[in-house]
Amino acid sequence: MLLFDRAFKKLIRRGELIVHAADGKTYRYGAPEPGRAPVAVRFTDRSTPRKIVLAPSLGAGEAYMDGRLLMEQGDIHALIDLVTWNNRWERRSDRKNLEATARTRLPGDPLGWLRTYNQERRSKRNVAHHYDLSARLYDLFLDADRQYSCAYFTDPDNSLEQAQLDKKAHIAAKLNLRPGLKVLDIGCGWGGMALYLHQKTGAEVLGITLSEEQLKIARERAAAAGVADKVRFELIDYRRVTGTFDRIVSVGMYEHVGPAHFRTFAAKCRSLLAEDGVMLLHTIGRMGPPRPTDAWTVKYIFPGGYIPSLSEIAAAAESARLITADVETLRHHYGYTLEHWLRRTQANREAIVAMYDARFYRMWEFYLAGSLTGFFNGAMVNYQVQYVRDRTALPITRDYMAEAERTLRA
Repeated sequence: MLLFDRAFKKLIRRGELIVHAADGKTYRYGAPEPGRAPVAVRFTDRSTPRKIVLAPSLGAGEAYMDGRLLMEQGDIHALIDLVTWNNRWERRSDRKNLEATARTRLPGDPLGWLRTYNQERRSKRNVAHHYDLSARLYDLFLDADRQYSCAYFTDPDNSLEQAQLDKKAHIAAKLNLRPGLKVLDIGCGWGGMALYLHQKTGAEVLGITLSEEQLKIARERAAAAGVADKVRFELIDYRRVTGTFDRIVSVGMYEHVGPAHFRTFAAKCRSLLAEDGVMLLHTIGRMGPPRPTDAWTVKYIFPGGYIPSLSEIAAAAESARLITADVETLRHHYGYTLEHWLRRTQANREAIVAMYDARFYRMWEFYLAGSLTGFFNGAMVNYQVQYVRDRTALPITRDYMAEAERTLRA
């Protein structure tokens, strides 16, 4: 516990953390904070504290999954929130932290780079690891439309269903849609966005995915709605798509592209986009300079996953001569979304354990809790970036977006 004790005396300044070590001793960190209940944990073996200090995300994640880190007061979210709140991204402004960040920039971390090198065959395997899990699992915590990406909360008190519906309207408005257009949906998930765009505008939509489970359900939904001839879904890598599209939308897929292929993705999108076309990219983003994905997330949740910085997104678009027409940073929205997902997951603990096992449940809970705190305390945000090939493709002010969104939401 010596290494852990020294580290956490410096780390936890506000809020109380109580640690019961495997040797029977109790350690206390921090100080009472109004509105923040104490958090208490127990370690069941002597090696876990050291592993957490040496590799925080991997050490803590595996310890929680394996039952070597037990929560005695508060849940795993309360623990991660306490630790990250004491080290919020906005407070990391001293020179030492800035220098440490600079040293971890890609490609300076060869392993981080290699973990996100997503060739076509590897991309399909990585997608299957996460998205080909049982559809029943996703039904337990997502909204009815299975929107597995950041919702849009016009009011933090809105329901998840309302916020996901508003997200689709927010994106559709930025696409400046009209009847008769051809739309490409890259990373279409279970088909909700594609079906929404067709329903609202009559556009013909091609949705592409690398998940066989998602493809099956998306096609079933289109057939049930009687629009399978207008809303098609294909199992195909974005690099293999051909044709020309008036609009391209990609929601929550860019995180699976990998930095080695950002320019490839941008160039491919430009080649598919009509001369007067519009593209909307919706992706999780990282504030500050590029950094590799943490080892636990890559190992257990998103193999090949990588969160881009805004500078990386911009550089890729510039290389392909895509004109950036609009950028919006959604700062809190994914945090609110993930809080809904986490609480629904916790409410369905027994069903998830029965579906998989207790270790899987703890893994999923740790994933959602860690992601949630990343958006409130860490470097995570969401970016919506609008692109055109020709600067005359859109009106000269953003008023059309607000007008279209009001119409869609009405």
